[in-house]
Amino acid sequence: MQACQLLSVLELLHILTGVEQQLLLPKFFQVTERLVILFLVITSQEEVQSKCIVCLLFFLWNLWDVIRYPYLLLSAVGIDYSTMTWLNHTLWIPVQPLSLLAEVYTVYESLPYFETRGTFCYTMSLPFAVSIYFPYILKVYLVILPAGVLYTCSQLYSERKLYLKQQKLKVK
Repeated sequence: MQACQLLSVLELLHILTGVEQQLLLPKFFQVTERLVILFLVITSQEEVQSKCIVCLLFFLWNLWDVIRYPYLLLSAVGIDYSTMTWLNHTLWIPVQPLSLLAEVYTVYESLPYFETRGTFCYTMSLPFAVSIYFPYILKVYLVILPAGVLYTCSQLYSERKLYLKQQKLKVK
């Protein structure tokens, strides 16, 4: 799973180089949230890795990707497969909110482990003492995460409206 999520960074490069015709910011939010959840929250705490919510989270991420990546591949080579296109523009509606809930619950479940072990908590001696308490950072992240998902969903909704409008014109 770690290798697959690291490879998802290539999506950002594809957008920057013009291989994919998508907006950078929503994709950046999606890739970043997955990397933060996977590497900082799940991988760093072994107890969290065995939780059922992690399995559900991986299932939801991959359910969306199993449709999205073939759709992007077919689009890049100029093939329009209507079922795949419809699924790409529709499947995100239940998957994105469920993924958000699973991500929030995963972070919530991991907080006690970060608090008891002090993982990623540091004190630096500069001209003044600076303490970084990672559970506080995760709590702030829990507040910011829905905003990023909402922005991504609004972009996906705009793409879906455009797709449905084009389909309606084709029928006429």
